[in-house]
Amino acid sequence: MGAGNEVMLFWQRLKQNLGFNPPSRRTFTLDGRLVEYVQALAELEQRPLDEIAVDLLISGLTQRDMAQETWRRWETLSPREQQAAALVCLGYTNRQIAARLVISIETVKSHVRNILHKFSLHSKRELSLVLADWDFSAWD
Repeated sequence: MGAGNEVMLFWQRLKQNLGFNPPSRRTFTLDGRLVEYVQALAELEQRPLDEIAVDLLISGLTQRDMAQETWRRWETLSPREQQAAALVCLGYTNRQIAARLVISIETVKSHVRNILHKFSLHSKRELSLVLADWDFSAWD
């Protein structure tokens, strides 16, 4: 059986396990480049194709869950905390944030403590890493 058939069998089993049992009106196609990528990865790692596909799917779903959790936490911030968090991620110091938002440095520190608590983090550096893929340029 060819590698392409193994990938298709994997996806058919996955669809079936998700409740998309034949005869289904839904169609499911795989991008040719995706199949080639998974095949190349399986060859490179010398692992079965379906194992690679499962690992990639789990990884993608995990990343999606983490992104949703990060967004959920962001939404718990007050608008002022969001402003402070954006400026932290842009590399502003507490003094610069205070001047920018026209608040005291102590208020900035309080906002940062609240932000870190809501994100379950310990430092502004950790916050910057968690939100590294976010574009805060509009806040600058």
